[in-house]
Amino acid sequence: MNLISANLNIMIKASEKASKGLIRDFGEIEKLQVSKKGPSDFVTNADIKTEKIIIDELKKAKPNYSILSEENGLESNKDKENLWIIDPIDGTINFLHGIPHFAISIALMSKKEIISGIIYDPIKDELFYAEKNNGAFLNNQRIRVSKKNNLNECLFATGSKIKTELGLNYRNSGCAALDMAYVANGRYDGYFQKNLNLWDIAAGIILINEAGGIIDDINLSYKKNIKVLSSNPNIYEKFKQKVGNF
Repeated sequence: MNLISANLNIMIKASEKASKGLIRDFGEIEKLQVSKKGPSDFVTNADIKTEKIIIDELKKAKPNYSILSEENGLESNKDKENLWIIDPIDGTINFLHGIPHFAISIALMSKKEIISGIIYDPIKDELFYAEKNNGAFLNNQRIRVSKKNNLNECLFATGSKIKTELGLNYRNSGCAALDMAYVANGRYDGYFQKNLNLWDIAAGIILINEAGGIIDDINLSYKKNIKVLSSNPNIYEKFKQKVGNF
């Protein structure tokens, strides 16, 4: 088994604790209170409860770290160089419709660099995690991006509305965090999407990097409206050219 740092262990324990209530709520979706933040942007009391459990656990372990979370926004604490980045339920619309494809995403940014992250799918019990210079893993097994080099044989993921025919095989799963985890694991060969938030992708960035993938440069000072393009190294340039300014 690979060595796990204290900070990564904190994230894993927080996600596992939060997932228990999340699984219970998923079994009782019709009872959940739902409100709308904007077009196709919903928040449930499950999001709020899950986020609170995660934040409480992280604060218990690291009370001075700052926090950026989807529902609470930015909480700037004494330690401003270390920032937890939290998405309590990535894939809320899937969750609301009883589709078992959503995840908890937590990352740690230190000195403006993402150094560790986890994406936990509580329904499939799949825990993806990675740390800088220590590789990417799924349930303690090392993972790597795919090795395909023919675009016609590849499968891509996106959440963007595609205006023109790209000539690519792609899927829209409704969960950016798992899309990126699946690229890291070689299930997808690449991922492209725009109008993302930092909490959607922070953990996915370190996962793909540590699994040997390539991601377009992302300005981590931006919290919203982020554009992501990533794939295995063999197809990256061809993929980027094909997708263009999507």
